[in-house]
Amino acid sequence: MVISLQRAKKAVAWLLVIGILMGCAYAGIGVLKKSIYPRTYSDFVEKYCVLYDVDPNLAYAVIHTESGFNSKAVSHMGACGLMQLMPETFSWLRSKDKESGKLYSDIFDPETNIRYGLYFLSIIQQRFGSERLVIAAYHAGMGRVSSWLNDAALSNDGVSLHTIPYADTDNYVKKVERTKRIYESLY
Repeated sequence: MVISLQRAKKAVAWLLVIGILMGCAYAGIGVLKKSIYPRTYSDFVEKYCVLYDVDPNLAYAVIHTESGFNSKAVSHMGACGLMQLMPETFSWLRSKDKESGKLYSDIFDPETNIRYGLYFLSIIQQRFGSERLVIAAYHAGMGRVSSWLNDAALSNDGVSLHTIPYADTDNYVKKVERTKRIYESLY
């Protein structure tokens, strides 16, 4: 069968149009995903991730999961701001802050909340090492994770958990890990 030159040109033109439309759709999906998983407050996140040696993708995943980037968020438990710091934890972190001459007191201020949230993540990282444990401790507390590690029913070696006994914390860890992977793939 012989295809006329004109028909062949039309077919090529349509294939180009379809290719362009598919490319635009793919790019649009990326833009949509980035709007759902933004890097809001990136100046603060990047600055304090470097200062405290925290993976920025983990930081964005925690903020996304905790508050959805709402700086005025307050949980039913009383956790505040972007990184959902408990007021007691915030006060404790401020007392440990070695930076003299500055008083950071507004838990809802985005820079302050990110600063101390990432400072807290760095303290947890130094204590537990494993990202899974860091995320669990951010949610459930360092004391609770330490007690889980000392429980032979939850940990075979005292340094890793094969089971997180709180469903809420287990779900939180999975959600933050999933969100972190999305951030890694997008940026």
